Amino acid sequence: MTTIPERGFPEAEFATRTAKAQAAMARDGLAGLLLTTEPEMRYFSGFHTLFWQSPTRPWFLFVPATGKPVAVIPEIGAELMRATWIEDIRTWSAPAPDDDGISLLTELLAPHASRREVVGLLKGHETHLRMPLNDYERLLAGLAGLRIADATGLIRDLRMVKSEREVEKIGYASAIASRSFARLPEMAYQGQPLEDVFRTFRREMLRQGADDIPYLVGGADQGGYHDVISPPSRRPLARGDILMLDTGSTWDGYFCDFDRNWAIGSADDASRRAYDVLWRATEAGLATARPGATCRDIFKAMQGVIAEVDSRGGDVGRLGHGLGMQLTEWPSHAAWDTTEIVENMVLTLEPSLSYGDGRIMVHEENIVVRKGGAQLLTERAAPELPII
Repeated sequence: MTTIPERGFPEAEFATRTAKAQAAMARDGLAGLLLTTEPEMRYFSGFHTLFWQSPTRPWFLFVPATGKPVAVIPEIGAELMRATWIEDIRTWSAPAPDDDGISLLTELLAPHASRREVVGLLKGHETHLRMPLNDYERLLAGLAGLRIADATGLIRDLRMVKSEREVEKIGYASAIASRSFARLPEMAYQGQPLEDVFRTFRREMLRQGADDIPYLVGGADQGGYHDVISPPSRRPLARGDILMLDTGSTWDGYFCDFDRNWAIGSADDASRRAYDVLWRATEAGLATARPGATCRDIFKAMQGVIAEVDSRGGDVGRLGHGLGMQLTEWPSHAAWDTTEIVENMVLTLEPSLSYGDGRIMVHEENIVVRKGGAQLLTERAAPELPII
């Protein structure tokens, strides 16, 4: 049984993250960072709640060039925020469509506007504003002189490299899902509706210790599945089906993200071949994922094996990604991503391919990059397609 990590982080973890951000801000000439999205607010404050599921209220965190971050949040979150290391907490009664925190933000940022300083905001790929555009425009209109710069790269570089405590949490989430996958052959059977397989697997992950299963997709069909994002149907598992489940389950706010494939009763040669190619492509990715390599290098290593069956590599655009507080994070294993791999990046290796008459297969593992190379966080899949 894997040792259960401690929940949460000590204050020193957040102080270190903030200090690193402030050093990067000094380098880039930024007077602060205005953050509006859940992962960034949690990253710098420890504020962890499912209340973000509601789109009704905006939430803000300002990281100044020196000192602790400042929270500008709805009053409903004040008690939880006071349990974090944040001391300056400014609240309003929300929702308030006429002024949802804009006056408080204007007051906070006004000194920077008067000095014509630059504040960073996430503008780039894989980001969003998460506040009404009308409110954002009103905020800037009330802060004449304030300049806004894109801080996506700054935040991306910080979050891509995990602390040991973060790695531990992701590893524990991966261990829970690995144990659950190991038990699936005892729970799935011919004639069972796919919808019931999903429900049974969710219950098993919760029984094994997962906090939540926000993401569970997959497919099953004769000789292979045709898509991996549709909701499960009532179609019963049949002999000759290839079944795949892909889970993004969480523990203490950190995700695992990987899948497993099985054949029901028997497997045809094409499916066995596809599985073998993907297993070896993953081995190539494991061998390549080491400090100094790039995401493009990892992509090419896996793509080189996949080309034995499918020259397009499943045509999904990338063959893995970063992992952490979000199911998918920066970077991407893709031909266009030249991000350098460094120690303590947590990544997925996710080769996929097309074969036969429109069938697809996907394989995925989770790793952390160490000085000597990739270390698996997941229990490695069997080298041959398992049969239930």
